[in-house]
Amino acid sequence: MRWKEQLLKLTPYQPGKSIEQVKKQYQLEKIVKLASNENPFGCSEMVKSALRSYSESLAIYPNGNAANLREKLAKFLQVDEEEIIFGNGSDNLIQIISRALLHPDASTVMSTNTFSQYKHNAILDGAIIKEVPDINGEHDLDSMLAAIDEKTNVIWVCSPNNPTGTYIPENKLVAFLDQVPEHILVVLDEAYYEYVIADDYYDSINLTRKYRNLIVLRTFSKIYGLAALRVGYGVAQKEIIKALEPAREPFNVNSVAQTAAAAAIADQKFVEECKKKNRQGLEQFYQFCKRNDLRYYPSQTNFILIDFKVESEKVFQFLLERGFIVRSGNALGFPTAVRITVGSTEQNEGVIKALEEFLAENKSEVQTILGE
Repeated sequence: MRWKEQLLKLTPYQPGKSIEQVKKQYQLEKIVKLASNENPFGCSEMVKSALRSYSESLAIYPNGNAANLREKLAKFLQVDEEEIIFGNGSDNLIQIISRALLHPDASTVMSTNTFSQYKHNAILDGAIIKEVPDINGEHDLDSMLAAIDEKTNVIWVCSPNNPTGTYIPENKLVAFLDQVPEHILVVLDEAYYEYVIADDYYDSINLTRKYRNLIVLRTFSKIYGLAALRVGYGVAQKEIIKALEPAREPFNVNSVAQTAAAAAIADQKFVEECKKKNRQGLEQFYQFCKRNDLRYYPSQTNFILIDFKVESEKVFQFLLERGFIVRSGNALGFPTAVRITVGSTEQNEGVIKALEEFLAENKSEVQTILGE
């Protein structure tokens, strides 16, 4: 068959090992998964109640316009309903944007060491990819501006960034947006927006009022705890949404997911509680890193990237055999680091204890490298 040439060069997305796989492979009773940045506290009780009372027929297609969810989200965000587009997770929205704007005669600009699906979809659509090296885990916005050419259609900005957890301060983002030509779409991916506590973070929804070429992506998969149901959304001025809608497949957000997301919006107390617990969990990891003189990236997300200065697979495997699933840095562009999702206090204590054991068993190797 005459497959796309670029398709043959790609590998499918590799999710972290499942709990069932690890239990079976290592004959363990208890597994703690801290690999995919899921919410360790689950979802709101309001969501659970809404799902228990769900009575719509499963034989009927979902509301293609996500009408009820759209109304509630627009009211919560204080935007017009026509300024929202929904996706089967924000990954789906990335795919929609790529399909709508990228092709072999178009270029796209992104940072290195950022979310992999920007590049993955650009490759599938045959676009010219311009990757700009990051600076200490942060987007180099000046160099990204310099990478723009006459073929550039899309710029991807991930803030807070996955996998580093770093963010872009408001003054730097605004200065960047001021210089991007209006015909180029800037995609501001804010999957971890609700976890941010930085004082100089921006109000991205307000920025979409000012910049006609900006779309903000968010998700219900992270702090809302609905990763299994896959609901993402984008906010932009009506002209952008109207142009993107034909590239969105029909019924891309299922009925159960729409019901759950609508209920999740109503429980902002749950969101604030998760945010508070997450900061407490991050502090556990910060103290661990400081005790052991390990470099890490201060995070505005629900994960932390820690550099152990040894092959990341070694740390990953050590933890795996003890029932902790984390994310090896190999596939993330950080071959000596691991990314760890912030869990509950007990889960954090457990993985930190295992990491202390790793450092003790590999003391000479780690100290030698740290001393260089």
